[in-house]
Formats: sequence, C-alpha cells, structure tokens
Amino acid sequence: MWRRFAVATIMVLLCSPLAAATVRSFGEPLSAGLEVTAIATIVADPDPWVGKRVRIEGEVSGVCQIQGCWLELASPENTALRVKVDDGVIVFPQNAVGHRATAEGEVEIIEMTRERYTGWLEHLAEETGEEFDPDAVGDGPYRIVRLRGLGAEITGP
Repeated sequence: MWRRFAVATIMVLLCSPLAAATVRSFGEPLSAGLEVTAIATIVADPDPWVGKRVRIEGEVSGVCQIQGCWLELASPENTALRVKVDDGVIVFPQNAVGHRATAEGEVEIIEMTRERYTGWLEHLAEETGEEFDPDAVGDGPYRIVRLRGLGAEITGP
C-alpha cells in the first residue's frame, strides 16, 4: 500500500509546476546574504543608491530582442528598472518575459542632453516597434536610472 502511495506522491511532485521550474544563472553568482531592495525604493530616490551593489527582484517585463544585453524587472507596484550588461558578456534569453528574476548590480544614473535622451528614446521605440514622437519628450531632467548588471537568476524559460 505504501508503495502505491509513494509512487503517487512522486508523480504528483514531478507533475507540479514547482518541479518544472528551473533557475538559470547569468553572469556572476548572486551574493550570499545581500538583501533585496525594492525597485520602487531605488526609482523613487536613486541618488543615494548610486555606486552601491543591490539585489532586486521582480517579473521580467522586457528583454533586448537584438543582443539580450538588458532585461527590465517590474515590481508589483508596476515600477520597473532596467538591468544593463555589457554586450556579449551576459546574454539574457529573449523568452524570459513574464518569468521571475533576481538581479544584482550597481545602481547608476546616466545624465544626458535632451538631444542624446531623445535619440535613446527613439532607439528604444525602434527595438519594440513602437511609434516615437520627439516632441513628446518634455523638458527634463534627462537621466536614465538603471542597474549595471553583474549577475542574475531567472526562473523559467
């Protein structure tokens, strides 16, 4: 009897979504003991975080479809932070959108002129196939807050 129970239990575990989930690592291993910082906390006031190593987690809301050189993590509050890595050093899977991820890196702010910022937004629109209106850019400040990615783990694809 217990043999049937054990086989049934093993089958349930093997067929459960938890058993099917895999965790893939990219770049450096995540640091032991580094606590998660909320994406919304960093985005709301990024200046104190500049140059500090942080760990964030969320749902992958976007991935570079050209080289896999960035991914964007969204928090439950719909705040997102881009994790940018050096081209070709780490390549994120393009099918990671919708999966959970944890990433580590250093917070950086890139200050830009309006012209450079407009060019960057135009590039993003090209990547996603969206329309772009340079007149809708606004008056600044023109800055990008992102995480210079060092390592990540993605659950799923």
